[in-house]
Amino acid sequence: MIRLIAVILIFIPGVIAAIGIKLMRDTLFDDFHPIFIHTGIQFAIGLILFIGGLAFLGGFIIHRDRKKQLEQKQKKELN
Repeated sequence: MIRLIAVILIFIPGVIAAIGIKLMRDTLFDDFHPIFIHTGIQFAIGLILFIGGLAFLGGFIIHRDRKKQLEQKQKKELN
């Protein structure tokens, strides 16, 4: 049950980032969604969604690596 919750927690920010990419792409190809007032606002919201989703995924991976101390092992191998 806990693993299912973890997978859902990782899946949702990925979907949010994908929606952000879609909004930015639609703005560049002049596909305007009527819920946004201006194309610039549509692009900005898409960028915020993309960066937010990517930051959450990156933060989750860094947190997991630090928790399992994988980051320190990789640094020792490089030196």
